[in-house]
Amino acid sequence: MGVICPCGVIVQNPQDPNDEAVSTSNNVQFEGQGGTITGDLFYRANICVTRLETSTLTLRFEDTETPDENNFTFTANAFTSVVCTQQGQNCSIEVTGTGTINGGMENFSFEAVFRDMVGQAQVDDVQSFEITGFFNQTGAAPIDQGSIIAQGCQEV
Repeated sequence: MGVICPCGVIVQNPQDPNDEAVSTSNNVQFEGQGGTITGDLFYRANICVTRLETSTLTLRFEDTETPDENNFTFTANAFTSVVCTQQGQNCSIEVTGTGTINGGMENFSFEAVFRDMVGQAQVDDVQSFEITGFFNQTGAAPIDQGSIIAQGCQEV
């Protein structure tokens, strides 16, 4: 029997739990660049407020507008907060911390908000993902229903 997480989130491909959740054709912004860039976002996370030291989160961006020019992978290396909020039947999970880009040495702060939508006809979404001084998702990114599994909003 597994340990119950009082507040956290799992983000994965619902057809293959070993793969990333995907949101295609998103307009994002990069610090120091005017306008937006279109590309695909790939998310993977396993985060629990009581196990921050073993929690994981990655965001990968593939530039489809100017192929390969702005591609990056962000990997969280520390988490500072995980907050679960019930929104009707749905659950929103806000995560903050720090991480690196493409395995570099510089740490960047991040804030991400994941929303688990209960209705089968509704898609889950990553409401926001901002890497301070580098990247902003600029709005909700829809991903397949079942990609976000909230832990902590449901009644136990």
